[in-house]
Amino acid sequence: MPHLLIADDHPLFRAALRQALAGAIADVCITEAGNLDEALAALTSMPDTDLVLLDLHMPGNHGLAGLAAIRAQHPTVGVVVVSANDDPQVIRRALDHGAAGFIPKSANLESLRDAVLSVLSGQPWLPNALRNVVAMTHSHQRDTDLAVRLASLTAQQFRVLALVADGLLNKQIADRLDIQERTVKAHISVIFEKLGVRNRTQAGVVLRELSLTDPAARISP
Repeated sequence: MPHLLIADDHPLFRAALRQALAGAIADVCITEAGNLDEALAALTSMPDTDLVLLDLHMPGNHGLAGLAAIRAQHPTVGVVVVSANDDPQVIRRALDHGAAGFIPKSANLESLRDAVLSVLSGQPWLPNALRNVVAMTHSHQRDTDLAVRLASLTAQQFRVLALVADGLLNKQIADRLDIQERTVKAHISVIFEKLGVRNRTQAGVVLRELSLTDPAARISP
């Protein structure tokens, strides 16, 4: 029985997606999350989750940062980006950071079913209309290097990095993660080394590089 997690902040879209998946895939188990924290908590409590359908723009998820967080903390779980942002460069970046596929929010039921079944079987998936243009979109070396560096972090190190990027002090991080302050300091030293940065500001910049503009927030001229 495949176990899917729908991570999107729009309840109506989650409900529609859930209904479509339940009708298209036999014996599927579906969990929902409305923000990144809920998604990460769900994955921790249900480690048998096979696939996450992840919206790039929801509370707690700044562009590709949520994708990076899931890949760092739950590397065995597949992630498919589901987004209205079908910019080939955004899709290319998502793939470089570990996404197994991309599904436009406008996808029909057949495409949705094909995408999920393909990824569950270990095959990446992109819409036919986007495959060629994404294939011709070159990866940026900066993104490739960043993905490798982030992938080198342990799950706990990534959590510490995210809290450092949020501006929390070592004691606050220790309280939040229920660990010793000296453990936080040790994690931060290793994080700096792995990311090739010298201070907390530079570490925060690393995560901000994963930010994307939400197309829904754009103001038409």
